[in-house]
Amino acid sequence: MSEGTDQPDTTSATRFRTDVETEWEAGIANAALALQRGELVVLPTDTVYGVGADAFDAVAVRRLLAAKGRGREMPPPVLVSAATTLDALTIGVPSYARALLEELWPGPLTLVCLQQPSLQWDLGDTRGTVAVRMPDHDVALALLERTGPLAVSSANRSGMPAALDADAAEAMLGSSVRVILDAGPTPGAEPSTIVDVTGARGRVLRVGAVSLARLNEIVEPLGLPTITDEG
Repeated sequence: MSEGTDQPDTTSATRFRTDVETEWEAGIANAALALQRGELVVLPTDTVYGVGADAFDAVAVRRLLAAKGRGREMPPPVLVSAATTLDALTIGVPSYARALLEELWPGPLTLVCLQQPSLQWDLGDTRGTVAVRMPDHDVALALLERTGPLAVSSANRSGMPAALDADAAEAMLGSSVRVILDAGPTPGAEPSTIVDVTGARGRVLRVGAVSLARLNEIVEPLGLPTITDEG
């Protein structure tokens, strides 16, 4: 990618098979280096494949949105390698949200929280919030442990189906990314469930792999407010 610009170059991505022992370390190392340089990487998660950028590199995040054909009004979620990172990125996390993450992280649950006002990043038009998830995938977690929080959106062009394998991700985004981590087909085909936890009661913004009933199975026995479905 051209340094200092938002425009990706057309260099073919380098692909690593992470299910091959000899390629695992090389893949993680090359992906981490590419991210450090402000480039984009395709990575597997427990839901669908994602395209990631350094969450603290505003130019890289803009490249991610451009690669997908999205604008600032659709900021990407942030993936983390540990639940404890949530407190470094957010403020005012309510008790019901902590109950949910204790049961469902790592996993297909994204929490929309109030972000730390001191954070020096620009994910788009977030209106003071950040969507955070800890994925349940060994490749994603290994990369996140090297890099820290990553801005990650589904690895597809906007309006196209989410990529469930590296071939689909490469077909849509291959010219925009530097490294592709190929872990085979994703273990799940549904996206994560997104819950807004910025208020006294949680609101489901998107039902995905975790049902509304499952969310309430967790909070109701604790006497916490039930989760509602925005729709």
